[in-house]
Amino acid sequence: MGQEDEDDIFFPPPEDPTVLLAAGDRAHSFIYAPNGNINTGSVDGGQCVGNGPLSGHHGYRVEVREGPISEQEITDAQSGFVEPDWFPAATAELGKGMCFLIGQPGTGRRTAALNLLRHQTPPGSTLWAIDGDTDLSSWRPGRAEAGGYLLDGLLSRHTLKPGVLRHLRQLLSEREACLVIVTQDDPGFVHVLERHLHVKPLSCVPPPPKAVFEAHLMIAIPDPVERERLLGSLGGDLLGELLTPELVPAEVVELVNALTARTEEPVHLSHLRDRLSFLAEGEVPQLIKKLRNDPDALAFLLAACVFEGLDYRIVQEEADRLLTVADGALHAVLDVPESAGVSHEQPRPHPRFVFRRSLSELLHTVGALRAPKEVWASTSHPFVAEPVLFVRHRQAVTVLRHVWREYGGLPTVLTQWMDNVRGETELTAAVGRVVGMAAGWGGGRRALRHIGVLARSDHNSSRTIAAYALGVASEDPVLAGEVKYRLDQWSWSTSPQLRCTVAHTCGTVFGLSRPDLAMELLHRVSRGPEGEQSLTVHRAVRASLVSLFVWGNQPTVLRHFTAWSRHDGADTELTLRLFPHLLVDAPWFQQQLLTGGEFARPVVELIHRTLNHVGIFDMVCHHLLRWCRLAAGSDSQQEAVNILLTELARDMQHGVLRLFVAIDRDDDPDLAGREIARRSLGAWRHGKPPATCASDRGPLAEQETQ
Repeated sequence: MGQEDEDDIFFPPPEDPTVLLAAGDRAHSFIYAPNGNINTGSVDGGQCVGNGPLSGHHGYRVEVREGPISEQEITDAQSGFVEPDWFPAATAELGKGMCFLIGQPGTGRRTAALNLLRHQTPPGSTLWAIDGDTDLSSWRPGRAEAGGYLLDGLLSRHTLKPGVLRHLRQLLSEREACLVIVTQDDPGFVHVLERHLHVKPLSCVPPPPKAVFEAHLMIAIPDPVERERLLGSLGGDLLGELLTPELVPAEVVELVNALTARTEEPVHLSHLRDRLSFLAEGEVPQLIKKLRNDPDALAFLLAACVFEGLDYRIVQEEADRLLTVADGALHAVLDVPESAGVSHEQPRPHPRFVFRRSLSELLHTVGALRAPKEVWASTSHPFVAEPVLFVRHRQAVTVLRHVWREYGGLPTVLTQWMDNVRGETELTAAVGRVVGMAAGWGGGRRALRHIGVLARSDHNSSRTIAAYALGVASEDPVLAGEVKYRLDQWSWSTSPQLRCTVAHTCGTVFGLSRPDLAMELLHRVSRGPEGEQSLTVHRAVRASLVSLFVWGNQPTVLRHFTAWSRHDGADTELTLRLFPHLLVDAPWFQQQLLTGGEFARPVVELIHRTLNHVGIFDMVCHHLLRWCRLAAGSDSQQEAVNILLTELARDMQHGVLRLFVAIDRDDDPDLAGREIARRSLGAWRHGKPPATCASDRGPLAEQETQ
């Protein structure tokens, strides 16, 4: 196994929110790349697609699959949206409460569905996502604030009956809500809808590529003069050649992105063609054929596909390691032993010859380049990297998918190679993404079996890879059900390895898209047997919980915490031990206190109880002192701190006393809340009620009255 640290805390893509937030009030991402073309992630589907490395080091957008859909995702869907011909008919159908959309990925299904829902629902209402494996016969629209629901990826294995649809329409009508169901163009399923349910699903035929192109180009370059200059620089029939009728919106948006990436230089046809991913599919077999007798290039190609976007030294190291792990499997010509006599075959180059191939030659051979230097930030310090990127967009995933499906012996070699990767987050994230995508490439009943092997590993890096892989696999509607089934089974297991994998997975895109389910799983794995091995599980639960919290699921997390804290015993202890780790997100808590929000009182109560817990006091005190320091330069933050301390002073138990003493003795002269702490301590010493506010009811009670 590669080098790893079992104490490393796992953080999901796209960033490391715990470390970022802990570093200051609000962290900032910084990339220094003079004259560089920065690629920051890949997005597939709808009319929102971007280019970037396959590596998990860079961020990527999360499409919510279960829970409230973010306004950012809705805004992205509306940006540059071109109404297809079927849109008015779909709007009329949705006006009856429900609409079925069918189509292939990339045709703009989800984008159109979000625009339909936003068009049909009143302003201010929330759009809610339903997971694709939901059984509609038992589902209920139970969210009062939701005006529209999106079920993206309904599986045909759920039997629908006319009575179920009638009941759904009645429930939606009572809630004054609507539902859009998106499914793949499965002829059998469509036949069931039309023949037995008397439903006419609408086929998501994309709008004309030229219309999509013009809409997105207008957003990318608002100035009409600049647009004309760019289009004029193309010359010839470039757009006519590329904007073929077969082009789907995702590919058109990629064309716009490639075209506008560097508008200050003339755009050449050959350069533009090299960048477009949808032209890569037919060229990969020829590339593999060209490299059949070149094991070095084959290994480098595969390593670059898995680790695209990472430093070139990492790619070279992993390519060399792949050659060793392959043990000749990548060599088309083997050495002939001397005992075999004279051979007409030329001996292969010595694999340990360090100058056998230059980096520039390898990059040119596989169609990649070494990008300009960038400054990346780690959990401890920044460092300089020169990423390996393919010239052609998404060539990495195209190559891997091709070799995985076409060469039966290669997946075993690649899996063994990737399973032994070092335990660094940037490497495990990249490998986990590939392993997760491979589950969809293989398919069948054994699609996730290779991930299960990693999930049971004694090594934290392997379990982390499994978690990333499960998160990626869960984005496939067909695999999502199996992923949830396995996580549910593993969460009951006595194996700390499996429970640790479940906890890690809740912090990936799987949990971010299904926060309620993630909280249930985290609660269950935390209730496992005690012991030294369970410490790893608890660390994974903490990290995933913080990730869920800081990525916008604060209400969901607090609702579960509030429910757990009402129970006695293990649930209460679990809540009190996990809650302090959330206090890194000071702005959210302070906003609740300032506005008297839904969780203002529960937050005060939980802080009160954790201060009284001997084993947790130090952590809570540390965070609250940090709040006081940060509030020194902000009136609103200072007011939030005052509200909190005032509420705490109303019940001067030993934890609050210790906190107020720490505030009083702190060396920072500008510390917020010091006067409240001193007055409360003075009143307590003289046996008087705390003189911290004019009202006996407390500031939160005053806010509720107002």
